This record gives sequence, structure tokens and C-alpha cells, in this order.
Amino acid sequence: MRYHSFKLSASLLLLFALGFTQRGDQQEVPVNTKNGGLFLPDGFEATVVVDSLPGRARHIAVNDNGDIYVKARFADKGESVTALRDTNGDGRADMIKRFGGRGGEGVYGTAMRIYKGYLYFSSELIVYRYKLKPGELVPTSEEEVILTDDHAHGMHEHIAKPVTFDDKGFMYVPFGANSNACQDDNRIPSSSGLDPCPILEDHGGIWRFDANKKGQLQKDGVKFATGLRSVVALDWNFADNNLYALQHGRDDLLRLFSQLFSPWQSAMLPSEEFFRIKEGTHAGWPYCYWDQMQGKKVLNPEYGGDGNEVGRCGEYEKPLIGFPGHWAPNDILFYQGNHFPDRYKNGSFIAFHGSTNRAPYPQSSYFIGFVPFKAGQPSGDYEVFADGFAGVDPIVNVSDAVYRPMGLAMGPDGALYIAETEKGKIWKVTYKGNKQKFTKSALVKMEKRKAMSNIRTPDKINDNLDKDKPVAGGKVYSVYCSACHQRNGMGDSQRFPPLGGAEWVTGDKERLIKVLLKGLEGPLEVKGQSYNNVMPQHSFLKDEEIAEVLTHIRSNFGNNASAVTIDEVAKTRSSLDSLK
Repeated sequence: MRYHSFKLSASLLLLFALGFTQRGDQQEVPVNTKNGGLFLPDGFEATVVVDSLPGRARHIAVNDNGDIYVKARFADKGESVTALRDTNGDGRADMIKRFGGRGGEGVYGTAMRIYKGYLYFSSELIVYRYKLKPGELVPTSEEEVILTDDHAHGMHEHIAKPVTFDDKGFMYVPFGANSNACQDDNRIPSSSGLDPCPILEDHGGIWRFDANKKGQLQKDGVKFATGLRSVVALDWNFADNNLYALQHGRDDLLRLFSQLFSPWQSAMLPSEEFFRIKEGTHAGWPYCYWDQMQGKKVLNPEYGGDGNEVGRCGEYEKPLIGFPGHWAPNDILFYQGNHFPDRYKNGSFIAFHGSTNRAPYPQSSYFIGFVPFKAGQPSGDYEVFADGFAGVDPIVNVSDAVYRPMGLAMGPDGALYIAETEKGKIWKVTYKGNKQKFTKSALVKMEKRKAMSNIRTPDKINDNLDKDKPVAGGKVYSVYCSACHQRNGMGDSQRFPPLGGAEWVTGDKERLIKVLLKGLEGPLEVKGQSYNNVMPQHSFLKDEEIAEVLTHIRSNFGNNASAVTIDEVAKTRSSLDSLK
């Protein structure tokens, strides 16, 4: 099998030629006044369909008449789907309606696909559908429940339910692993991995279901593939009749195994893996991860790996491409249209939502990539198709990014639609050039975008944001907190809650100390938003380290609460120990 890897060499000469600096204070990137702020290959143009939506956006779908359906990122009952229509032909949506869903959704409600006249969408736990009738923007048909995730644990991390369909009436749905790497103690430093991993029995894989059968549970499906920690980008390629998926790699190599991995390695690894999925595929999680720099699959440290050892990992599926770590591929679309130049036919567009776990290096990706395909195989390296979403350089904290690309869909005319999560902005990308005269020279300026700090391989020294500066909040916050809650304490608006102005941070000190000592399982509501990820226990930290980091977060990020003392930590620890 052919696969591609990313090497360590950065195009520094190109970087300097473009006038970009390797490192410096964050600054706004000059606004691109064309194409709704996006940078695109020559001949392509973008129009803004809608500037923002009340429920923001995850995945999207476009009907045969041009109506757009958006999976709302935040949804109360009857608001899970946002329907858009352009009634006057100016390219902008002027009719916006919301409908569907049972409410109680968090930010992982994801799917929005049209299949054989039905609109399918998902919350974290349910896949719904409506029959679409010609002329109707909001369907009058009955809302049907096709699949319910009935596990007793309910919400958990990696619970998004994207869907795709083949040509035989089957629906494919991932069940993400409720773990980082199947540790005995999830996300606890040096904790060993369970072997064999029991999670793989009913999570960490993709299941196949009857797309037309109502009321299904996971047990009614067939486990199609396993060893996949978290899949949000999923698509069936009708050109070769195969399922394709991109896996989010594990996190926390530095936080959990600082004796083995440097901050730079933890920022770059492990790879986000692009797979062709056959029935029976085992992608290797949690035992292994793909190292795109070495071009090989290696043992996870939880299973005795040191970052170099292959061990049993040679037996698992290799990715077609290994993208850099934490790029967060959140949608994939195999382009079947005829509107774009022929080189795009059957290739894959990928929405990279953007990293969170790259501190102390700049956050990365936040763009739309394209992988050309020929005869069912990638026929070249990935390309930057659309960039400019973040609006700042470098991206220090996730919350600094103005837009984060998420959803992809093709319209009936072959145009590409892009949705983003932070405002709910949607672009329509069309080609205005001569398709017969399109050459690779039109891609030159987009290839230069790879020298930007959100895409290039960071320099180990010069791109380190802590270089020549004191570490904000000390080593404890830098190593154990900033990857999730970010350097500015604002979280990532999706998985990790903000620390600033949160009552659970500034309120009862004993309760806060207990959270650090015992950990906390989601869902947790902060400032009216639900978060599903796990806050692991940090009882391994010394009393003085816990006092230091809690004092830091209570007196920064807009907070002005009293300090936490070593004696208070010791007293709370002692009371918890007495209950064991």
C-alpha cells in the first residue's frame, strides 16, 4: 500500500522570501477583502452564504434544489437543524428556519447528510432522519429515530456521530473510544494500557447499519472496523466503492510521559491518520500510533513503547497519509462534481478544524486541504485549498482563531460549501476560470501558504512560544493544564471549559481542590455550555504544586479570587484519604 509521510524539513527560505517571521508577538493577518476572507487557488472564488447562525454549525448538506441544511452546534429541542434558502438568487441565504431534535445536545452533535431523499442528522446519542419532499424547506414529514446510542454511561469524550452511506443501503457510524489510550487510569501520567483493551468491544470503531431501519441500537449493527480512537471525518467514495475515514490521534504524550517525549514531539505527534477502511480493518488504537516523521507505526508508551519501537504495530493498517498531530480533521468530501477542473474529480477535500494540544508551539491547521486521487490512491501530497480562517498569526490559543472550518458539502452545480463552528459562517466556492487551461501553476501561491505558522513544521527553538520568556503559571500549568484550557485560560469553546469567570474555579476552594485530586467526569456545564471531556485526577502532584497552579488560575484569566494554600491542599487530601 502506498502512503505519504511529512518530513521535518521546513521551507525556511520560502518563509523568509514571503516576509513572514518565524516567531514574534501575535498579530492580525492582513484581511483578504476578496472571497469572504479566504485564500484560494487561482480561478476559484468564494461568496458568503451567511455570516453567522444562532446555533453555529457543524456538518452541512445541500439538497438538489440548493437548499442548505446545517447541523447546529448548540441546539435546544426543535433547533437541531438550521435550514437555509436563497429566494432571490443573490447567493446569500435570506430564509433561515430551525427544526428537529429532542434537545439537550452538546457541541458534538455532528451529522448532516442527504441520502436517497432523506435528511439524516445526529446528536451525540441519536441519529435522526426526515423524508424530504420537493419544494419544502422545513420537512413536514415525521421525525424518525434511526439509531440510539444506549450505553449506560451516556455522554463521554469522542462521542460525535458522523454518518455516511454506501450504494447498497448501509449507513456507517463511528462509536468513539471513551478514553485517550485505554489506560488503566485514563490520562494519568505513566499509567499502563489495558491489554487487550476492553473498550474495543463496543467503542473505538465503525459500525454498519441498515439506513432504512428505524429504532436500531448498536447491537443491531455490524462492527465494520476497529482500532479507531475518534472519527469525525467519514465519507464513502463512490469512485472506488470504499469507506474512508480520518482518525484523531491520541493526546498528551508530554503530559503523561514527559520522561520520553519533548514538548516539540508532543506537539507534532501522533499523526492524524487517513485510512481506506475495509470490513475487518484494525487501525491499531490503542496499542500503536503513526509517526509521520519516521514513516512508521510505533508502540504507544502505555504499551511499552519509547517513540521508536515498532513491536506488534507492523500488523495493523497503515494510513494512506499521516498528517501532523492534532490537526483535527473533522470532515471529508470526495468530490464527484464536474464544476471544478478535472484534477479535482474524485479527490478528497478535508476540513482541518484546528489543533488544541500544541503548546508551547503555535496551534496548527485551521484550513481546507485537498488530496488528489488517481485509481483509488493518493496521487500526490496534500494541498492547501482554502486558508485564512484563523485571521491571526501565530495562533497561540484556540480562542484566538476567528473561524474554524468544519463542514463540507457539494451543491447540485458542483460548487463546494464550507461551514465553520465559531460563528456559523458558510462560504460557497465556485470556479470562474477556464477548466481546460487549469495547470499546477495556479496552485503556487497556495503551496506558499504551507510556510505559514499554522501549517509549517515548527522550529524546535524559534517557534517555541516560551522561548526567552517565563512559563505562564509555572511548569505545572504549562505541562498539565495549558494543552486543554489554553494559555489564556479560555478553553477551546467545544471540549475544554474556560477558567475565567467560572464559578467552579473562583468559588469553594475545597471543591476545587477535590476536582484536581479526584478528577471530574463530564458532562459539566460551565457558563451555560456542556463539556463532555474528562478532567483527569492530579493527585500525583505535590501539595505545593497544586496550591501554586490553583492560585494561578484563581488570580488570572480575569479572576480575582483568594489564593489556595499548601495547608488547605494537605487538609483536603487528608480528608479524601480517610474515606478510602
